[in-house]
This record gives sequence, structure tokens and C-alpha cells, in this order.
Amino acid sequence: MLYIFLISLAILALLSIIFEEVTHLNKAKTTLFFGCISWIALFMSAGDPGHEKLIAAELNENLLEIATLWLFLMSTMTFVAYLNAKGMIQILVQKLFPQKVSVRVLMLQVALFSLILSAICDNVTATLVSLGLLTTFKLDNQMRRRMAVLIIFAVNSGGVSLITGDVTTLMIFLGGHVQMSELLILFVPAAVSVMLLAVLFSLKAEGHVSTTPITREYHKVDIVIAIIFFCTIIATMALNILFGIPPVLTFLTGLSILFLVGHNFRSKKEEMEILEYIRQVEYDTLLFFLGILLLVGMLKEIGTLDLLTEVYAMYDPNISNFVTGIGSAILDNVPLTAALLKAEPVLTTAEWLGLTYSVGVGGSLLVIGSASGIIAMSKVKELTFVSYLKYVPALLLCYSLGYGLTLFIANHLHG
Repeated sequence: MLYIFLISLAILALLSIIFEEVTHLNKAKTTLFFGCISWIALFMSAGDPGHEKLIAAELNENLLEIATLWLFLMSTMTFVAYLNAKGMIQILVQKLFPQKVSVRVLMLQVALFSLILSAICDNVTATLVSLGLLTTFKLDNQMRRRMAVLIIFAVNSGGVSLITGDVTTLMIFLGGHVQMSELLILFVPAAVSVMLLAVLFSLKAEGHVSTTPITREYHKVDIVIAIIFFCTIIATMALNILFGIPPVLTFLTGLSILFLVGHNFRSKKEEMEILEYIRQVEYDTLLFFLGILLLVGMLKEIGTLDLLTEVYAMYDPNISNFVTGIGSAILDNVPLTAALLKAEPVLTTAEWLGLTYSVGVGGSLLVIGSASGIIAMSKVKELTFVSYLKYVPALLLCYSLGYGLTLFIANHLHG
């Protein structure tokens, strides 16, 4: 009876994520509620002090994993939110893009820009900035929709090669399954598949478009903080590869430098405004991950994830990973990845890299399959669930190519 109740809570949480747009109930709050209730139910049904201690030990192990993920995400999100609030990312966009350009060249530039930006920023910020770029150019409806689809695919692809870009990549890395240097391999298949999609979409694109420059004021301290952010990213990778220092430690060090610099150059009021901006933009994301990981931890505790491992192990891991990626277009990739990690399948490095690529990029196959798609749908009125479907064949082709390239390169290097 308890197991049925707990599994029902997990299903309700999943439904609350899928139907968020219909119910208007924030998925972060619903998943956190169901996650907490499930562990309370486990404790209440323990029966004896010995069993209570076992559940407490499992909960503590879960909370340690969650804390590591949380602190890393909080550090990166604070940097990005600060730079976004100060207009630094928009200024960078203005510097990189010409005022007049052909639609075909613009499409290739947008693809490359979204790909690289999403590797260092979270998907939400990368999508908002890239879509904001579109509004500065006068594009017809069809081209705007095509550009939005390209941005979704590019943003999801770019995030797979760096732990700063995609939560699922970070989760697999923190699980100890791939090294930082190995993840960098994924940038090649990600870039090839994105540029292929850009070329396919630009075949019928004609004419030129122009933009009107936007003037933004910024201070020297904002440039200093942008430099601190990029130095932190490079230091995170270098120190992890050379000395095995956990990325969360390096990023928290970078964050402490940001706070020290900000404190000396910003008024108390400005600091509060920036922190409030971060809270509004990013806090829900952190609560969502907390709720999901609590639920998945509960499912592992009651043995439900053993079934997932059995189904996953029935087929060749490369096929299972490919299908899992397609599945992440229907189910949120965070709970899907968390469930697979908790199920602890035995995979080679090449297969883990294949899984990292598939769960990161597979969500692009449907507009509802990723945070990037949901944001694009709310910002670009021409983009709907149905209108997105006609791009699925091209997206599936590019996803398949990227996945195939990932396996080829990974097996070549780790074979």
C-alpha cells in the first residue's frame, strides 16, 4: 500500500511538470511538495529505530548530492543573472553582430552564437538572449519561427559539452561517470549537427535584414565581473583536470570574489536589486531540481528504479541511450537522467558520453521537450506545438547525426 502511494506521488509530480502550462501550477513548487511528502511517508512507515536510521542515512546521502548540484548551479546562475541584469550580454551581442546582414549568414551566425553561449550560460539565459537578438532584426513570420527552432536545437546542443551549460551534463559529471576533458569531445558532434540544421534551414532563405543598435550604459566593474566569470570557468576546467578539484569549490571561490568586488563598487541598494533579480529568475529552477532529486531518491529507496535498469539493460546501451534521448522530448530530461543515474547502469565511457549527448539534445525534438522550447513558445507567437512538428524530420536527422558522431569519436578515443 505504501509503495502504491509513493509511486502515485511520483506520477502526480511528473504530470504536474507535463501539464504546467494547462494547470498554471508552478512545477518547482509541486515537485518540491511531492518530494518532501514522499520522504515524510517513508519515515512514518519505518516502524522501528533501526529502519529509521537507514532511511535517515539515505536521505543524508541524497541531500549531499542535491547540495553539491545546488551550490554549483547557484554560483553559475548568480554570475549570469548579474551580467544579464547589467546588460553585458546584450552589449556583447551588439558587438558581435553586424547591423546589416543576409538572412542566410544571420542564420549561421545565430546558430553558432547560441551554441557557444549555451555552453557557458544556463539554457534559460542562452535562449532568452538569443531570442532577444531576433527581435532586433526585421524577419518575416516563417523565418522567425525557423530561427526560433534553430535556437532551441543550438541551445540544447551547446550545453552538453560543459558542466556550466546543461544540468544533465553536470549530473552525469558529478556522478563520476565522465571526466571534464572527455566532455569537451561532445562539442564537435554538437557543433556539426547544429551547423547542418542551420544549412538546411538557410537553403530557401533570401534577402538581407538590418538591425537598429541599442545603447546600453555599463561600468568598469561590470567588465571586471565578466572577466572574473570567464576566468572562473577556465579555472574550473583546468583545476579539475590537473588536480581533481571539485568544480563546485572553484565556482564558489569565483562567486566569493564577485561578492567582494561587488561590495566595494556597488551600493547596498544596487546589491539588493541584483540579488532580487536572481531570486526571481533562478530560484524556481533550484527548487525544481530539489523536488525532482528528492522524488528520484525515494524511488531508489523503495526499489522501483531496479525495474528501470532491467528495461534499460534489455537492449544494447547505445540503442537504449538513443531512445532515452527521444524519450526526453516527452518527459523532462532532469528526472529521466536522475532516475538513470540512481539506477546505476554499467556503461563504458563512450556509452556515458552517448547518454550525455542524447538526454541533452533529445529534448529538442518536441517544443515541449526542453526549457528552451517552452520559453521560445512563450516568446515567439508564430511558434506553436503543431507548427513545430513540421521541423521534426530535420531535427531528428541532426540529432541522429550528432549521436552517431558522438559514438564514433568516443569509441575511437576510448576504444
